[in-house]
Amino acid sequence: MARSPESVSAVIKAYDVRGVVGEQIDEDFVREVGASFARLMRSEGADTVVIGHDMRDSSPALSTAFAGGVTAQGLDVVTIGLASTDQLYYASGLLDCPGAMFTASHNPAKYNGIKLCRAGAKPVGQESGLKTIAEEVAGGVPAYEGAAGTSSERDVLSGYGEYLRELVDLSGIRPLKVAVDAGNGMGGHTVPAVLGGLPLEIVPLYFELDGNFPNHEANPLEPANLVDLQKLVRETGADIGLAFDGDADRCFVVDERGEPVAPSAITALVAERELAKEPGATIIYNLITSHAVPELVERKGGVAVRTRVGHSFIKAQMAETGAVFGGEHSAHYYFRDFWGADSGMLAAMHTLAALGGQDGALSELMAEYTTYAASGEINSTLASAKAQDERMEAVVEAFAGRAQSVDRLDGVTVELAEGTWFNLRASNTEPLLRLNAEAPTREGVGAVVDEVLAIVRA
Repeated sequence: MARSPESVSAVIKAYDVRGVVGEQIDEDFVREVGASFARLMRSEGADTVVIGHDMRDSSPALSTAFAGGVTAQGLDVVTIGLASTDQLYYASGLLDCPGAMFTASHNPAKYNGIKLCRAGAKPVGQESGLKTIAEEVAGGVPAYEGAAGTSSERDVLSGYGEYLRELVDLSGIRPLKVAVDAGNGMGGHTVPAVLGGLPLEIVPLYFELDGNFPNHEANPLEPANLVDLQKLVRETGADIGLAFDGDADRCFVVDERGEPVAPSAITALVAERELAKEPGATIIYNLITSHAVPELVERKGGVAVRTRVGHSFIKAQMAETGAVFGGEHSAHYYFRDFWGADSGMLAAMHTLAALGGQDGALSELMAEYTTYAASGEINSTLASAKAQDERMEAVVEAFAGRAQSVDRLDGVTVELAEGTWFNLRASNTEPLLRLNAEAPTREGVGAVVDEVLAIVRA
């Protein structure tokens, strides 16, 4: 079935597949994506694809349709049912086969999508397969003349939990009270399996799986979605709060005061722990991550490598450099010991291990990793790519006389006075320009943000 290239490219994006169910994505569409993915994987020697899905209402039917596309191309399917994205990555690593996770992550309920990986959770991005799939889906996927593949089921949840507990040993830490907001997403499925039976008192919030997100959107990057967790931490006297996004591959941290801990600070903490295990190792950080991260890595004798935003890009850098760990501003954390894939749960466990391995409060522990003031991600809606480009260029021109450097690795990053910089980039998944800024003081950040937004939103 041929489709317009424009409609396909609107859904098959830079590093995943994502769109509105019933308008951009339906069972016929994902069946074609499954068939094309199977053709690509078969050409690379694969014979099996593992498939998982989140708790969205549309996920079971879409994942079944995708599986039908895969088996029609002669490959076998192993379904693991309800899963977090990092649980699917675990299955891909365990079974050494390509995988497909049905989720729209933090997007609202009307969306769904697919995160694809090769065997061992290796990435599939625009230039490493998605472009080929988009072209085939637009033109019509050729039928397979051989026998159809088979489908089977496998439960990997307990194995996933055991594997993570082997990577980060929490059995000897002091007892901690841990408030967890699953946001009605897959954290409600994985947290009990991973953290149960440890010296942790879990205080659960919104653990009921509900893809309609009745309490708040499962996007902890937005401050409004952390309010309930912050209140719970303060009311219960928890030592730490954890908030997971919809597919639980990202984890956000709140300290004992209910104050958010910047993902860059978590990146620095985990980097230090990994460098203690492997001195001189390489750490990946994206270009929006705080300068505190590369400064710490270099101070601890490691090698800091900067990359653009997006999991397929970071995973490629992880593989190329042999990096032990990588972190993003958006609370994606990548581990070499986890097939180079991202796991919010592993990052949470590292934080719990660091907190429970000493006597101080989390706010005291994290203070040494919080060197600069940051804006957080600020979004501005600009519907056309042309408008986005024009506004970015106007911003570059406005700062030209003060910029120490301008680079275009991903959008534009402008370095100003020492310790002050901002990045402005187009979203890969939504019609937005995203601004991130950092400076030594809160006032400095505010001044930069005000000046940039005055141009972007003019």
